[in-house]
Amino acid sequence: MIELQQTWMLPALIAIPFIAGLLCWMVERFNKRLPRWIALIGMTLTFALSLVLWHYGDYSGMSEQVISPDAGVPWVAEFSVPWIPSFGISFHLALDGLSLLMVGLTGLLGIAAVACSWNEIQRRVGFFHLNLLWSLGGVIGVFLAIDLFLFFFFWEMMLVPIYFLIALWGHDVVGKTKEYAATKFFIYTQASGLIMLIGILMLVIINYAQRGVVSFNYHDLLGTSLGGWEYPIMLCFFIGFAVKLPVIPFHGWLPDAHAQAPTAGSVDLAGVLIKTAAYGLIRFVLPLFPAASQDFAPIAITLGTIGIFYGAWLAFMQTDMKRLLAYTSISHMGFVVLAIYAGTLLSLQGLMIQMLAHGLSSAALFIMAGQLYERLHTRDLTLMGGMWGQFRYYAPILMFFCAALLGIPGTGNFIGEFMILFGSFAQYPVFVVLATVSLVLAGLYSLILIHRALFGKNNIEELAAQTTKSQGLPARKVKDLGKRELSLLLILAAGLVWLGLYPQPFLDTSSHAMQWINNAYIYSQVTQVDASQLLDVMEAR
Repeated sequence: MIELQQTWMLPALIAIPFIAGLLCWMVERFNKRLPRWIALIGMTLTFALSLVLWHYGDYSGMSEQVISPDAGVPWVAEFSVPWIPSFGISFHLALDGLSLLMVGLTGLLGIAAVACSWNEIQRRVGFFHLNLLWSLGGVIGVFLAIDLFLFFFFWEMMLVPIYFLIALWGHDVVGKTKEYAATKFFIYTQASGLIMLIGILMLVIINYAQRGVVSFNYHDLLGTSLGGWEYPIMLCFFIGFAVKLPVIPFHGWLPDAHAQAPTAGSVDLAGVLIKTAAYGLIRFVLPLFPAASQDFAPIAITLGTIGIFYGAWLAFMQTDMKRLLAYTSISHMGFVVLAIYAGTLLSLQGLMIQMLAHGLSSAALFIMAGQLYERLHTRDLTLMGGMWGQFRYYAPILMFFCAALLGIPGTGNFIGEFMILFGSFAQYPVFVVLATVSLVLAGLYSLILIHRALFGKNNIEELAAQTTKSQGLPARKVKDLGKRELSLLLILAAGLVWLGLYPQPFLDTSSHAMQWINNAYIYSQVTQVDASQLLDVMEAR
């Protein structure tokens, strides 16, 4: 295990994207290609640093170790310096297996986001990469911050760059502009963030009334006796995270934001941004408000189950490829809500695999949608067809990722969904049965996407010719995936297969973190038993 105290690798994980993004903006005036290379090197260094932390963490075999019910949070690395001491605010970062895996996912998808926008973005290249890398740096800050003020700072900071990504480099669709989608996203997330801030301040004030010390520190706020205020404060946190996840009925921003964002923006949104909300629910809502979360669990799971069906049905009805993929994210996040509020160790471990697998598969599909748009200048599935005979590489890879999104065995999506359903069945059998039935709809929208895009009449050359003619461009043959595009997609596919065939390293890494969260969540149910009985309950779950 690496040395816990004061490792500079944690602030470096946040600083590298910020510094690289700033350099991208500064060198744009000298060379338009240089910002791309700086951004790629910056995200590669970030990902490499997360691998170093994973290697030195020595997580092998941790799934076989049971941590004590009264154990502290199992941090493996920490960094803390005073920031605003008079208000109890510090620059406090900490890393456990859960946050490590999410930071690693962010680094990998950051590389993918830079690579997939290599030819797509041709104007304001430096400013584009500034916004892309700063949004990713903010996401990493969310995964590492355990001072609630610092957490909220990163939570809000990562939103502004996304607004500019959509508003400046997005795509207009019929009836809606990219500025409309960006503004809608910003209003939804800012309003929900304000509600969460109210909850944070109420929690700090009540803690101050009991201890006589102002503190935003996660450890100081754990176990605060909130009495009748626990439920309303928990709701403030839940709404803040539910909008970002998104949970029905707080999902209105997502389809428009995805449909009109540039490819890198969609990768950022689907791959990591909505994962910050799931992380917030696990890290803050369950441990800080265990009793209120238990009371609220049936409502949350009901909303999640509705979202599973609602997202799958609307995905089935779409003709725009990116809107279809956006609604699949709403559907899959319903499984995430079920896993979180079931709160068993098995469901939480399944949630970890599901978040990693969904990040890889959804990012890959949005990248492929962007690649298709670059070639055909349309995402309308009703105009496509015949790609199976036209493209040697694109068609089978698209079929693989559609099958992965469906949850076919051999991919991480299958492992994650299976563990979530199996781990939640004992407590919520009806919801699990309904969620299982929804997989039929998932099969339908995946098959519809495959059939419309890959088979039928070959319209590709005709569609490309019409598009280039309407834009006054010379006709040219539609090319298959290049080496850069193919390498990127194969790396993401390899990650999904690794998760599907050998998930044990990831389960080991997150084991102690999930055990601690499981203990914190179930404690409200067993406050009257002694430590040995609590251990029995934990092992049974």
